[in-house]
Amino acid sequence: MKKLLAATALAVALAEAYRRFLRAPVLTWGDALLDQADIVSTRAITIDAPVSAVWPWLVQMGPGRGGVYTYDWIENLLGMDVHSVDRIIPGLQQLQAGDAFPLKPGSLELRVEILEPEHVLSLRSDDGRWVWTFELVERDGSTRLISRNRIAMGGSSLGERLGMFVMEPGSLVMERKMLLGIKQRAERLAAEPRPTEEEVRSGALAA
Repeated sequence: MKKLLAATALAVALAEAYRRFLRAPVLTWGDALLDQADIVSTRAITIDAPVSAVWPWLVQMGPGRGGVYTYDWIENLLGMDVHSVDRIIPGLQQLQAGDAFPLKPGSLELRVEILEPEHVLSLRSDDGRWVWTFELVERDGSTRLISRNRIAMGGSSLGERLGMFVMEPGSLVMERKMLLGIKQRAERLAAEPRPTEEEVRSGALAA
């Protein structure tokens, strides 16, 4: 009985410690990059592929890079140089924290703030008003891709409040297409036959 009571007391203490000190950081990873946000969205999709087949598509994302896997014609109407590709581009796989690329020529940039390979990619606009974080969670060979946006509108004017009614549903349409685009590409990549060790050696000798 004493052991049971001690175990129960320990479990309660650990649960309380988690609630007070760890729960918020666990649930808001990356949110410290933008403390006050007027718009917060969290969207996710399950991909039937390992994280190794998903991560390369995230790394090469961006206007003038691998695209954003959504409705390119809409992005380009806004002046962005978006051409979503269906292949992994080796030259775009060396992303590092601090790297930046413009949303469109002459506009603000997105900068890589957090990069944990095959786990977390967090981008922040150089005006500090938008943070976009991707998290990959592997589950028995499949991957849960989580996309979280935090946006500061910069005020509470009538025009800005009305803008939310356009931005929020619009972002759902675009982001849903993006997540589905990544899912299709990653699952196709995972299904591609991998060369055997013999084929790799033969290719190296032939080269």
